[in-house]
Amino acid sequence: MTRPMTALAAFVLTLIAAVTLTAPAVQAQDVDTSGIAEMTMGNPDASVTVIEYASYTCPHCARFHESGFKDLKRDYIDTGKIHFVYREVYFDRFGLWASIVARCGEGAENRFFGISEMLYEQQGDWARQEDPAAIVDRLRRIGKTAGLTDGQLDQCLTDADNAQALYARWQAFAEEDGIESTPSFIIDGRKYSNMPYDELSDLIDTAIGS
Repeated sequence: MTRPMTALAAFVLTLIAAVTLTAPAVQAQDVDTSGIAEMTMGNPDASVTVIEYASYTCPHCARFHESGFKDLKRDYIDTGKIHFVYREVYFDRFGLWASIVARCGEGAENRFFGISEMLYEQQGDWARQEDPAAIVDRLRRIGKTAGLTDGQLDQCLTDADNAQALYARWQAFAEEDGIESTPSFIIDGRKYSNMPYDELSDLIDTAIGS
């Protein structure tokens, strides 16, 4: 991928984000979001569902995924005790761009959580760049590390319709679940703000009935 193409992708994404994040005339219910996959882990038949709302640019979310999420996966997801759902929050255009890369390409569901882990691990690098082109360049590197090609990334990063659908889906969920901060959790239908893992574990145990 040449630098001019990277800059072009950044320019196109800037236009996408400007429309997506600032145009109130486009209502979420007017956008077709049926093609946006729900990203899940664990047992879909579990009695308890835990939904995490998080932003790839949120430092608190990165800290949770450094430790608490690994404990959650070990204790509840891998053991089949819960059905875990991850939903992206777009408080800024950079988080939207990261989501586009995480969801890019055929079979994205198989790469999504691995890319998400890299996005959080490297948040201090890519999300802190001042130049949008540099952010896109670093996001592309993460995507390529996960096996995406330049062609796949070019297509994903210039797909305005998909970007609009992702943001409209977030708008709908934010209104439905009252999400105002990240990370937020929906446990058995009830919303909770960020908390230490021990408290999260207690809430899940109560919901499970253990």
